[in-house]
Amino acid sequence: MKPFFHKVPTQIQTSFSVRHDVKANFGSVWHYHPELELHYVIRGKGVRFIGDNISNFSAGEVLLLGSNLPHMWQCNEEYYQNHPENKVEAIVIQFRPDCLGREFLSLPEAYQLPRIFEKAQKGIKIIGLARVRLVELMHKATHATGLDRLITLLSIFNILAETEEYLTIASAYYFYKSNDADTIRLNNVCTYTLSNYKKEISLEEIASIANLSETSFCRYFKLMTNKTYYDFLIEIRVSHACRQLVEDKLPTEVICFECGFNNVSNFYRHFKKVMGTTPLSYKRKFLLKENFVA
Repeated sequence: MKPFFHKVPTQIQTSFSVRHDVKANFGSVWHYHPELELHYVIRGKGVRFIGDNISNFSAGEVLLLGSNLPHMWQCNEEYYQNHPENKVEAIVIQFRPDCLGREFLSLPEAYQLPRIFEKAQKGIKIIGLARVRLVELMHKATHATGLDRLITLLSIFNILAETEEYLTIASAYYFYKSNDADTIRLNNVCTYTLSNYKKEISLEEIASIANLSETSFCRYFKLMTNKTYYDFLIEIRVSHACRQLVEDKLPTEVICFECGFNNVSNFYRHFKKVMGTTPLSYKRKFLLKENFVA
C-alpha cells in the first residue's frame, strides 16, 4: 500500500525527538518519515506492518526502523473488547542520520554509525540483553536533559552498532509515495480487513470499500503492494493464527476457524506457505526461542 508522508514534530532546541506516548491507540495511518525510529512497546498488542512484512507485536518489543521505511501498528479488537479502558503505551525516539551534525559523522570514532543506518533499512527487532539495555536507556532518555540527553543517545547508538542480537523484519522497502486520496483509500482497505478478516470478504465487497471497480481494485492493489489482495488477507489471518498458537489457549483446529480459514487443510497449506513451517512446529520453535531469549 502507498504510505503517507509524516512530518515528525521537532523542537528548535533539540536535535532529536523523544516521546512517551500513552493514548487510545497507535493510529492507523500507513506512513513514513526521513527520521530513523526506535520504538519500544510498553503496552498493547496487535498487528504491525513494516515495509512488506506483516507480523504480530506485543508488549516489550523494541524495533529500529530506517529512514523512509513505511510502518503502522494496529491493536487487535480483542485488546479493547473486554477492557475498553485499555491504552497503548510506547517510548519513541526519532532522529535523522545527521542529527549530531554532518561533521560528527566524519569523525574516526563515529565509523560504526553507518552500521546502524544500514541495519535499519529493512527494520530490525532487537532481542536478548541488547533489548534490556536499550529499554533502560530509552526510559532514561524521556527525562534526560542537556549533555546527558546526548550521552544517552550515543549510548543507544553504541548498543545498536555493536549488537548482533537482532532479527531483520522486512525483505524489501521500496514503495510509491502517495497523495492524500491514495493514503485514505489504502488505509480504509487495511482497517476494514483487520476488522473483518474472520469472515469471508468478497472482491466486490473490498473493492467497494476502495470505491473502485473489481478490476481496477485488483490492478491498483497489486501495483501498490506487489501482492494480491487475497495474499494480503491470508497474511493477516496467518499473523493472527501465530498469536493464538503461541498463546496456547485453543486447539489448532479451532484457531483455524477463528482466523477466517474455512477448513483445516487450507489453513495448514496457507500457514506453511507464509511461515515456511507447520503450525505445530512454529509454536514449538517460538516457545523455545522465547525461553532462550528470556
